[in-house]
Amino acid sequence: MQPKTEQDLGRLDRRYRPALMAFFMRRAASHSDAEDMTQELFAKLALTQADRSMDNADAYIFQMAANLLRDRARRERVRNSYSAAVRAEPIDLEPFDPARLLMGRERLGEVSEALRELPERTRAIFLLFRLEGMKQAELATLYGMTTSGVQKHILKAMGHLTRRTRAGE
Repeated sequence: MQPKTEQDLGRLDRRYRPALMAFFMRRAASHSDAEDMTQELFAKLALTQADRSMDNADAYIFQMAANLLRDRARRERVRNSYSAAVRAEPIDLEPFDPARLLMGRERLGEVSEALRELPERTRAIFLLFRLEGMKQAELATLYGMTTSGVQKHILKAMGHLTRRTRAGE
């Protein structure tokens, strides 16, 4: 058996498709799965470049079919174990709590107010560093200062925010 031409594949399809469909239908969940696996087998067969004739084409094709089933079952086990692991992980979400939401909004208001109390340059450096993720060296270049100067502005802002938010507790 050397499935190299479309004509050869057509002959193999006519000869083996009904038997392969029956083989897969007995072992697969649905008709569409059986059809998919039969098609996959013929696609693999078309890619096979057998240089020598096969002694037993039936055995070769049905061994391919059994391997396809085994591979599909293995993939399904992996998918199922992954899905089970994901479902088993506890989701650490707190229920919607209006009081907690209100406290969070109030806290955000306190932080916003404390930020407005900072000098403009200190506030800008702090926000660019913390919220925009700019590096201290980039900020030093941007503001024409040393990295040490940028660090002092960041520390000043953090100290002020800490004092103000702790005072509100």
